[in-house]
Amino acid sequence: MKVIQAGLQISAGKLEQCPAGTECEIALAGRSNVGKSSLLNKLAGRNNLARTSGTPGRTQTINFYLINKSFYLVDLPGYGFARAPEEARARWGLLVESYLKGRKQLCGIIQIVDIRHNPTAQDHQLFEWLRYYSIPHAVVATKADKLSRSQTIRQEKAIRKELALTGETPLIIFSAKTDQGKDQLWNLIEAWMLPGSLSMIPNK
Repeated sequence: MKVIQAGLQISAGKLEQCPAGTECEIALAGRSNVGKSSLLNKLAGRNNLARTSGTPGRTQTINFYLINKSFYLVDLPGYGFARAPEEARARWGLLVESYLKGRKQLCGIIQIVDIRHNPTAQDHQLFEWLRYYSIPHAVVATKADKLSRSQTIRQEKAIRKELALTGETPLIIFSAKTDQGKDQLWNLIEAWMLPGSLSMIPNK
């Protein structure tokens, strides 16, 4: 996909603050500091569309980025950052859960993991939730440029085993530095947005 226009439209702290239109939404979910912002910037072809930060847990809202005036890439608050206050972590969790359950515009979810590490307990929980509710989803393993080819192959096998991935769930190896996996991910997103795809998602 060629991105002509991309911009932050809304930062929602509550579900009722999310966009009211019918545009398809592709959500990005993952642990704090797993590379969500870098992935989003790479997909959009913009260096600073989503701000990256060395401080995990900085994003506390659901951020809607309008792409080509036709659909949204949605950056969900990261989970699993232990230094965040317990009250804040609980609030973020409720916000994300309400979005995942309540958004009819949701066309698919990209669950992001760091290829250098095996999935955490919270990664498992999110993946099982997505599978249980039959929400179209894929797992994207970021930061592939930080591993050798042999290490990448080993970690890819580990992630598949840990999450018990089947052929129904794509696992895309991604690098924001080398563009690895970018075209593959765009192809998947475009497939999710085909006419009729939204109606296939069950009421949550």
